[in-house]
Amino acid sequence: MAQEIPRQLDCEYIVVGSGAGGGTVAARLAEAGHSVILLEAGGDPRELEGGDPIGPDGNRLPHDYDVPAFHAFASENQAMRWDFFVRHYSDDSKQKFDWKYIREWNGQVVDGVLYPRAGTLGGCTAHNAQILIYPHNEDWQHIANLTGDSSWSPDRMRTYFERLENCHHRTVARWFSKLGLNLSRHGWKGWLHTEKAIPMDAMLGDRNLFHTMRDYALKFLRDRQNLVKRIGWLLESQGDPNDWRLIEQNASGARYTPLTTRDHARMGSRERVLKTARACPNLKVELNALATRVLLDGNKRAIGVEYLKGANLYRACSQPSGQAGELRKIYASREVILSGGAFNTPQLLMLSGIGPPDVLASQGIEVLVDLPGVGMNLQDRYEVGVVNRMNFSEWNVYKGVKFAPGDPQYREWELSRAGVYSTNGAVLSVIRRSSVAEGPPDLFCMALLTNFQGYYPNYSQSFLKDLNCLTWVVLKAHTQNRAGQVTLRSPDPRDTPTINFSYFEEGEEHDLDAVVDGIQFVRKLMAEARAQKLAVEECPGDDKDTPEKLKDFIRRNAWGHHASCTCAIGPREQKGVLDSNFQVHGTQSLRVVDASVFPRIPGMFIVSAIYMIAEKAADVILGAA
Repeated sequence: MAQEIPRQLDCEYIVVGSGAGGGTVAARLAEAGHSVILLEAGGDPRELEGGDPIGPDGNRLPHDYDVPAFHAFASENQAMRWDFFVRHYSDDSKQKFDWKYIREWNGQVVDGVLYPRAGTLGGCTAHNAQILIYPHNEDWQHIANLTGDSSWSPDRMRTYFERLENCHHRTVARWFSKLGLNLSRHGWKGWLHTEKAIPMDAMLGDRNLFHTMRDYALKFLRDRQNLVKRIGWLLESQGDPNDWRLIEQNASGARYTPLTTRDHARMGSRERVLKTARACPNLKVELNALATRVLLDGNKRAIGVEYLKGANLYRACSQPSGQAGELRKIYASREVILSGGAFNTPQLLMLSGIGPPDVLASQGIEVLVDLPGVGMNLQDRYEVGVVNRMNFSEWNVYKGVKFAPGDPQYREWELSRAGVYSTNGAVLSVIRRSSVAEGPPDLFCMALLTNFQGYYPNYSQSFLKDLNCLTWVVLKAHTQNRAGQVTLRSPDPRDTPTINFSYFEEGEEHDLDAVVDGIQFVRKLMAEARAQKLAVEECPGDDKDTPEKLKDFIRRNAWGHHASCTCAIGPREQKGVLDSNFQVHGTQSLRVVDASVFPRIPGMFIVSAIYMIAEKAADVILGAA
């Protein structure tokens, strides 16, 4: 029901969610002098205590948070993790072909595939692999064309990247920037530090790793796709994927992987929020606060948020509380900004009476704003792993490894911020244009020193057990499937929504052909190492030797972890949910700033795009104020 505005106001702005979107917006508004309350359903990952599959009975925080190489364990740390179980297919027969599918887990019917999220201060920046890859210019131009808003132009959007980044992986370019020359258009004074992923000393100290990477490089040089241009791009950028000159040219080729780390420890929106809160007492961070409803007045103006106070109230928590939580309401004089992510933001809108009328009616929720696009248009990457087991017992960089404090690698990281723990496990990346790509490069192929085939309960244990594996992850960007959706499971805000990505319902052949192209490409790279170092290709396996067999493998094994687009910017009549200023159609003073805002999934890895739209949204909100 619509609410009357109260006499007592708590702040000017309420922000729901502290991830890359919400944390950035909240900090910027507070720095501008406005009073802000930031609601976060979880606690602080550096203050919590929790174990994970390799240390279930002990506390592994803050190590799981801090150490870059521990990101898989962070995603399964019981103090932080939110476990969503999603459908890849509506059809049960197709869904059950995926070996990662689970009918029951921990005594509950989950009927899906694990999709890890983080319910903690910093959101998913607290457990992601810290990769920061810039989106394609076409992603921004698409929004500009769709809305007629030139402020979304690629050149304008780059200024937000320059504002937020503090680049520490282009030393010479950093010095030139002090002279006023910034051809790479990196940011040098922002809050988000970026560093290189793989230390050369670790690679040079592992003979097998060095020779394997050398073999890859030689094989890659024999690949004639844009060979001359690739060499030029490599020399110009020194392997940096975020160099503006390469972005402008839709460049492809071998790249290193920039990470969002500071002194080779994790850095995300948690650090941004807490630093701002210390400097600006007008920013109040309310932890363990699960938002349940946006409060609207009779004019459909957002005036506040209802939430439950208490720890582990959301049922995606690994150990959900049996307590109901304390119901509270807070009120804002200016705006409410939702930044819960691609699953929780549409859920919260629908719980508030904003969304598809049929979905709301089925749950007995009064329709306050008829907005059919809420929860629709769910998109993600398609990813698969090509897993190779080598003919030696372990990579030398893993000698004595336990992925825990006290082992040799941890001591090296702790004392000198060096070694393999200062990385996220990626040793080489290749950006490539598939045979069916119609625009910018659409494949990101990344070599990891582990066995990684997607997400399932206790998946992080493979990082400890398979110390002689190398996985090429093939990621397909610009997927053509728009058929996924998020809907309400129940009107209970503690329940997770129903999530169905509807794999391959649209653009099937295009997307499958692209992933097949990627698998065939990394197999060619592996051929150089095959005779001397490679024992067996465990996945997909040598028997998957035709495009059709590989397509069947992809359908059964693909996964993703970049959910987005469920509250898309666009015209309302085209099932858009937001205007170009992030305002929810049919409402006042209600905006969305998170991964759900994109009409189509941007770039290769979406966190850079979320940070950028958050900076833009802050400008828009401050301009309106």
